[in-house]
Amino acid sequence: MNELFIPIDPNGKVHIYQQIYEYIKQAIREGSLAQGAKLPSTRSFAAHLGVSRSTIELSYDQLLSEGYIESIPYKGYYVCKVEGMLAIKEKPEGFSDAGKKEEVCTYDFSPNAVDMTHFPVATWQKISKKVYLDHERDLLSMGDPMGDSSLRSAICEYLHSFRGVSCDERQIIVGAGNDYLLMLLSMILGSDRKMAVENPTYQRAYRIFTESGYEMYPIDVDTDGMRVDLLKKSAADTAYIMPSHQFPTGVIMPIGRRMQLLEWAYERQERYIIEDDYDSEFRYRGKPIPALQGADKNGKVIYLGTFSKSIAPAFRVSYMVLPKALLAIYEQKCAFLSSTVPRVNQEIFAQFISEGYYERYLNKMRKIYREKHNLVLRELASFEQLFTIDEHGTGLHVLLRCKDSKVSEQDLVARAKLRSCRVYGMRQYHVSEPKEGATIIIGYAALSKEDIVKGIARLRDAWLDHQ
Repeated sequence: MNELFIPIDPNGKVHIYQQIYEYIKQAIREGSLAQGAKLPSTRSFAAHLGVSRSTIELSYDQLLSEGYIESIPYKGYYVCKVEGMLAIKEKPEGFSDAGKKEEVCTYDFSPNAVDMTHFPVATWQKISKKVYLDHERDLLSMGDPMGDSSLRSAICEYLHSFRGVSCDERQIIVGAGNDYLLMLLSMILGSDRKMAVENPTYQRAYRIFTESGYEMYPIDVDTDGMRVDLLKKSAADTAYIMPSHQFPTGVIMPIGRRMQLLEWAYERQERYIIEDDYDSEFRYRGKPIPALQGADKNGKVIYLGTFSKSIAPAFRVSYMVLPKALLAIYEQKCAFLSSTVPRVNQEIFAQFISEGYYERYLNKMRKIYREKHNLVLRELASFEQLFTIDEHGTGLHVLLRCKDSKVSEQDLVARAKLRSCRVYGMRQYHVSEPKEGATIIIGYAALSKEDIVKGIARLRDAWLDHQ
């Protein structure tokens, strides 16, 4: 791959990052890039093709989101096993098993993917050039382990204005993704924690807590979020929650339940709440839900935020707001650790936020995602004979809860796959055996409007036309 030259048309209508993404995707689908093959680093590949590093990062991000490649920390990017792709190519191209000509295409309804087609690449490149010119060698030094002051200040102002978070920049730690920050937090909290997690939940967080040696307590989620009555019956001293948009159920925690959680935390000195505010920017009805942290008066909420959903997972910039008591522990135990986000990237992000580009981009994407969200609901209206459509006017996915208890998630996923559609079952996010029936997660962010219509039509054919 390092010696492969990708033909790029700099004057074409398709963005350069998308040309690179399409070329690599096709190579993976055709098998010329085999499973396990290592891709070049973003830096070397950018130099090889004569493009900016951010362009390569955008291309890799889209491939990551769609599951074509994976990122292994400290090693690099590798080609994933893409089941079914090579099998499709074994058939005469453009024909189904019945011999009818049809479009050979995969519609991936991933809840984790984002739409990168509208990202202001030119603006990002302009800021990048300015940062390099203005700072030259300054940004090559190690910098503050908590993150550069310029970025933390920009994040602090954003959190004050748009999320109602009460903090100053000295409480903010910048890190390369939520996973890193959760591992750092485990060092701060210590290894003897008893962790309550929502059930179902974000599985990577659950695994990090488990690997940290915590005693785990899965707490069921109802229509208002984590059940505080069950939390009180457990021995947990820390609760990991997503109150503004629970993943994967989409539940929004009302103010009453939030106050109950804070009261639980206030009862004992060692108790804390970890608030993961992963995609609060995208709400389509009414005003954004303020962060729980803003209602905390006793320093009991640890706030986590990320740019993975609002911009792109590959940018790997997240942030954590520590209560002052835990900040003191961080300074004692973890201040020796270096920042995991390059200073150049931090300064680019800081200017992207402080100069208003981030807010304008969010406003644009909120409108685009709202249109996609409404389109998905319209297209799914005919599914109500078999499914209950569960949505909360926020986030980047909706749920289809099957009314027929005899139908399994595995069967629904398999039947969708036969129509070249990839959907995701809820069971994989449960810590314990789920009590409800088959539930399918329909993500729509990375799909075009045309593909949403076509993909849902295939799901209709797979699920409804066989009832």
